[in-house]
Amino acid sequence: MAHSDVDTLNSFLRGELSAVETYRHALGHVKADLARTELDGCLHDHEHRVEMLRERITRLGGSPAEGSGLWGTFAELVQQGADMLGEKSAIQALEHDEDHGLADYQRDVDKLHGEARRFVKMELLPAQKRTHERLSKLKRTLH
Repeated sequence: MAHSDVDTLNSFLRGELSAVETYRHALGHVKADLARTELDGCLHDHEHRVEMLRERITRLGGSPAEGSGLWGTFAELVQQGADMLGEKSAIQALEHDEDHGLADYQRDVDKLHGEARRFVKMELLPAQKRTHERLSKLKRTLH
């Protein structure tokens, strides 16, 4: 049971690492102060979830994933394409990534057991929803 929980939490961790990489990349291409402030806040939200996931995986006796894997590579390519089209496109690509992250948590939370499931349902999933809403609000503000 703990092994499967570690695998699922590592999947979430790779998604969060991908988000951190993508936000850092996007911040290098966004000029508007409001957008930079909100994106920086979203980046910090994801960084916090990375730390929480690493701690939880270690506590379960697992080894936290070191990188974002294939999802990170794909997300970076999407973000680079959006960057060439401008800030609004970059933010739309980030919102798409937030949609994907939220869907991952919602789809896989029930694969977890006991305390790991509670951790995701009570801490990570609500935090991901807040980050998603923060970015959606930014997108609406800019359009």
